[in-house]
Amino acid sequence: MREGMKRTFSALLVCASLLVAVGPPAVAVVPSSAEASDLVPGLPREPARTGRAPAPAPYGAPRSHTEYVPRSEVPHGLRAAACSQSTGPYQRQAERYLRRDVDGRQSQGDCRAIRRFQQAHRIAPATGFAGPVTGAMVRLMRAKKDPNRAGHCPDRAERTACVDLNRQLMWVQQNGRVIFDPVTIRSGAPSMETRTGMYRIYLRHRHHISNLYHTAMPYAQFFDRGEALHGVYEDIFSGPGSHGCVNLTMTDARRVWEVLKKGDIVYVWGRKPGV
Repeated sequence: MREGMKRTFSALLVCASLLVAVGPPAVAVVPSSAEASDLVPGLPREPARTGRAPAPAPYGAPRSHTEYVPRSEVPHGLRAAACSQSTGPYQRQAERYLRRDVDGRQSQGDCRAIRRFQQAHRIAPATGFAGPVTGAMVRLMRAKKDPNRAGHCPDRAERTACVDLNRQLMWVQQNGRVIFDPVTIRSGAPSMETRTGMYRIYLRHRHHISNLYHTAMPYAQFFDRGEALHGVYEDIFSGPGSHGCVNLTMTDARRVWEVLKKGDIVYVWGRKPGV
């Protein structure tokens, strides 16, 4: 009897030692502030190793836009605590739109004005650095009043989706009147530029999946050999461009879906900056 009790006690000790060796299930570790400060807005972050996919954002919900800034300008913990002292590539455009002295040099007053603009348009981090996203938003706001001022898009009695590759904007007009205000787009990447010309929408599919790239193309409105106006779930400013399609935010894609119909005109002109 006593010998049996000894064997049982020994077995229990072995099991306890195994539990200590194995330990509890692995849990996700929050990166330290030093690791976070090395991240550069505009560049993809490493996915969290939680073993579970992140919950998707609400369908079509507005998201903040991530500005590209120099590594030295990334605030601690990705929080904008102080004004950027650096002059951004779109400094002059921002100064002109914000009615500052257009000298192309960053000042404290410039930075405060640019920061307010960034905060108003959900551009993060709002450091006052006039990067590509801030420049794109300035172009959009300047175009609001009269997007076809230069007369590049034909004035027709039919609904016409005007796709301006130069400014990366799109709007819809009819009989000389804008019926869908300009919105930001993302056209084809340098190796897959969006084709220019006049087309007609020949196919509309609300929940389309690309059979070539196997990616979602919600609110797709095809106008030329597989190229379409359609929504994207990611930030419209991320990445070098599309595979040739005209990408819109989910909100804008849904809104323009209600405006355009099969047979309407899509007119594309210009050249994407940097291409």
